[in-house]
Amino acid sequence: MRKDGVCTMKDKALAVFLSMVLALGMTACADRTSAEEKPREIVAEENTEEYKDYEELEVPEELPEEEPEVEEEDDEKPEMTVPRLSDDFDGLEELDNTVLGWGPGGPVDGNNRSQGAVSYQQKYGDLDADFIAENTNKIYLTFDEGYENGYTEKILDVLKEKDCPAVFFVTMPYAKGNPELIQRMIDEGHVVANHSVNHLIMPELSAEEQYNEIVELHNYIKEEFDYDMNLFRYPTGAFSEQSLAIVSEIGYRSVFWSFAYKDWLVDEQPDCDEALSNLKEKAHPGAIYLLHAVSSTNTEILGDFIDWCRDEGYEFSDYIV
Repeated sequence: MRKDGVCTMKDKALAVFLSMVLALGMTACADRTSAEEKPREIVAEENTEEYKDYEELEVPEELPEEEPEVEEEDDEKPEMTVPRLSDDFDGLEELDNTVLGWGPGGPVDGNNRSQGAVSYQQKYGDLDADFIAENTNKIYLTFDEGYENGYTEKILDVLKEKDCPAVFFVTMPYAKGNPELIQRMIDEGHVVANHSVNHLIMPELSAEEQYNEIVELHNYIKEEFDYDMNLFRYPTGAFSEQSLAIVSEIGYRSVFWSFAYKDWLVDEQPDCDEALSNLKEKAHPGAIYLLHAVSSTNTEILGDFIDWCRDEGYEFSDYIV
């Protein structure tokens, strides 16, 4: 522009050029702003839909607790221990061989458990002897079988009907004379146990003779029935510390009792009502009942006794060691 204020052609051309540059810059800014805002709007719409989906999910007021794993119970009975039948009695001669009789009389505790049985259990339990079982609701039925008097089949019928396990302590004459009953005891899940060959007073015998009284019967049952016994009951209950150690060394467990009564005299059988009342009154946790299978009274009251015990909360248990 000249000093007199008149625009030259050059000035006009420069002004037009600057106007065009300014216009192009504003258009670019507007386009960039539009490009940036449009994606933001799209993203906002997509997220809104996504949140809406979550809001429509049904959420429980309280999450369910995870159920703990429960192991399935094994209905199969545990296998019985096979005795080692050891005849190594070195050092046992030093043990007391005084003959001790057994009968769980005397005072009882608050659970009706014989204090004599509890005392003997504490004293001789380490020699694998049971005079009374643990202080639980489990109780045990055991029968002594010196000879057959015609009642064992009926006893087995009742036990089968009641689904009740038992232990049968048999002698050699009984086993040889009643193979079908021995086989039925085994087949129906009861324990067949050792009551010696000749039913003698064990502590009055030498260690070797005691061994033979047990092992000869054990081997016979094994050979004839393919069955391993591992429980022993002393004839008449007479034992000694030394004899307990011998039985333990053989691999057997000595089983006494915490209840017994005068049921073995076949011509002087107790009254059924009185006998049943006696068995009930003497019931106690961990009871080991000794009953003689020659008894007509025991056969008659057995079913009622089993029912009563179960009604009282007792459980008849397998004697498996």
